[in-house]
Amino acid sequence: MPEHRLLIITPVRNEAAHIERVARGLAEQARRPEHWLVVDDGSDDETPQIIDRLAAELDFMHVVSTPPGFTAPSNDRLKVAAAPRAFNYGLHTLDPRELSLFTHIGKLDGDVELRRDYFAALLGEFDRNPRLGIGGGVVLEQHGEEWLPTSSAPEHVRGALKLYTRECFAAIGGVWERLGWDGIDEVTARMHGFQTRSFAGAEALHHRHTGSADGRLRGHVRWGEAHWILHHGLPWTALRAAKVARLEPRVASGAAYLYGYARAAARRVPRVEVEGYRSFVRAEQHRRISQRLRRQGAPSFPGG
Repeated sequence: MPEHRLLIITPVRNEAAHIERVARGLAEQARRPEHWLVVDDGSDDETPQIIDRLAAELDFMHVVSTPPGFTAPSNDRLKVAAAPRAFNYGLHTLDPRELSLFTHIGKLDGDVELRRDYFAALLGEFDRNPRLGIGGGVVLEQHGEEWLPTSSAPEHVRGALKLYTRECFAAIGGVWERLGWDGIDEVTARMHGFQTRSFAGAEALHHRHTGSADGRLRGHVRWGEAHWILHHGLPWTALRAAKVARLEPRVASGAAYLYGYARAAARRVPRVEVEGYRSFVRAEQHRRISQRLRRQGAPSFPGG
């Protein structure tokens, strides 16, 4: 098996309630990362003290802080891409010669606790498939006493726990600093001939429900805007809205999603401008809708 070297970067802001679980989960990995860089982005709770204490205990953990005012104040940090900006800040603090030694570069959120075999299982998938460029595990969230997997397309890797090969990361230009970054990277990776996939054999516990940090409905509005930015077509958006409508609060979630998409369209929010991107996205969506309808015995869907 090839020798792997893992760099994991975790942007954090006010994660005092969760970061120790995240650290313990990494420390107990059957296959620990060589370097874990935690980037504190202006925390005003106990996060700085906790991560400094943990870094003194864990030899693979390192801490940096963004400069004061690095991320502009916002009631929606996801919309202003605070996490990818902090991720890139941390990445650029590393010496390029040191960075070149890593075979895989990953982003892990400060509220995601990995099961013990997470990286061992995921690296096994990279070994089995040399075309895999972006991989990740399945995210579980707590509902009552149970941890249940969240719904996601198999080719989508959640932004909370992405792992890139160095070659793929370079080909796509790294992480984009804008809303929708975790869809842009996957499409551009597939455009470059890489595969993207989530694997049920690698599990992670998300200690905060997806998109809930700033309110559920606001999260669904943001999601709709992101999909406008990503050039999602109207047929695909309608199907997605029906699926989102099944989330809590039911029906209102789907309406919020459509509102976010429509508002972004009305405001002419800038979309991804990469040559061939739009046609590639629409072709993928047309193919998936047609496959779904064929499985259901319905006629093929008209053009994307």
